[in-house]
Amino acid sequence: MKAYIYQADIYCEDCGQAIKTELDKAGKTPADPDDEYTFDSDEYPKGPYSDGGGEADSPQHCADCHTFLENPLTSDGREYVRENSRPEWDSFYEIDRAKVSE
Repeated sequence: MKAYIYQADIYCEDCGQAIKTELDKAGKTPADPDDEYTFDSDEYPKGPYSDGGGEADSPQHCADCHTFLENPLTSDGREYVRENSRPEWDSFYEIDRAKVSE
């Protein structure tokens, strides 16, 4: 799933687009929104980035709607998922709870 980065948070594609639309209507569009080097993510969303924003130490969720972003995990992240069961995580990361509890 694609994700946006804005004001130190991560957003799903739909919520990221909604933020951009809101900022555009308010006249806060950067001079060149296609050149992410010309503005800060505190001012305008950057992205969309593939893989839910990329590898992380835990599953990522949209800061607004809380949709699971299906990001890849580090080895610490896989351990976190093994220790913290959530059906959407187990399914996506192919965690077999029968093996975890042994």
